Amino acid sequence: MSEAMRRAGTIVLWGFLLAPGALAQNAPQPRLLTVSGIGEVKVKPNRATLSAGVVTDGKTAGAALAANSRAMNAVFDTLHRFGIPERAIQTSQLSVQPQYPNDSRQPRRVVGYQVSNTVSVTLDDIDKVGAAVDALVSSGANTLGDIAFSVRDAEPLQSQAREAAVKDAMARAETLARAAGVRLGPIQQISEGGSAGPPQPMIRMAMAADTMTPVAPGEETVSASVSVSWEIR
Repeated sequence: MSEAMRRAGTIVLWGFLLAPGALAQNAPQPRLLTVSGIGEVKVKPNRATLSAGVVTDGKTAGAALAANSRAMNAVFDTLHRFGIPERAIQTSQLSVQPQYPNDSRQPRRVVGYQVSNTVSVTLDDIDKVGAAVDALVSSGANTLGDIAFSVRDAEPLQSQAREAAVKDAMARAETLARAAGVRLGPIQQISEGGSAGPPQPMIRMAMAADTMTPVAPGEETVSASVSVSWEIR
C-alpha cells in the first residue's frame, strides 16, 4: 500500500472515530423546567443565649478594674450556684476606656476610667431564663444584652425541612407542567440552597422585685430551600 493510501486511511479512520462526538454536539439539548421549593418546620426553641455584664467607673484604671473584678466574681458565683457549667460561660467583651469631661469647653483630659466586662451565657433550659436574669441583676450585673433563642440538635428538623422543600418543588412543577401542556420527565439536577435564619424572638423584661422577669421565647423556624430541574416532554 502506498504512503498516500495509508494517510488517506488514517484520515478516514479518525473521521469515523470523531463522528459520534460531533453528532452528540449537534444533538438537541433536552428542554428543562427548573423550580424552587421551600420547606419549613416550626418548633419551640430549647436553648437560650444571653449576655450580661458589669460596668464600673474609677478615678484610676486600677480602681475601676478592681471594682469590676469584685462585681464580676459575684456574677460568676451566681452563675455557678445556678447550675450553669463552665463550658456554657464565655467572656465576650472586656474593655478599659478613659473618660473625658462632658463639657466641650473644658480642656480634654482624662478624668477617670470605665471598665466593661461582659459574659455570654448559654442555657439549655429556657424555663430558667427569667430566673437567671433576675439572679444576675441581683448579684451585681448592671448591663444586659440581647437574648437569642435557638434549637439544640436541629439536624433532624433540618432533614424534615429538606423533605418538605422537595415536595413543594414537585407540587409547583406539576402545576406548571399542566398549565403549559407538557409532561415531566426524569429529574436532571437537584441542589440545595441556603437555610433561612430564625425570626427575632420577642423579649419582655420587667425588673420588678417581687416577680420573675417574664421572657417570651416565641417560635423558631427551621427552613430549607431546593432547586430541582426536570426534563419536560
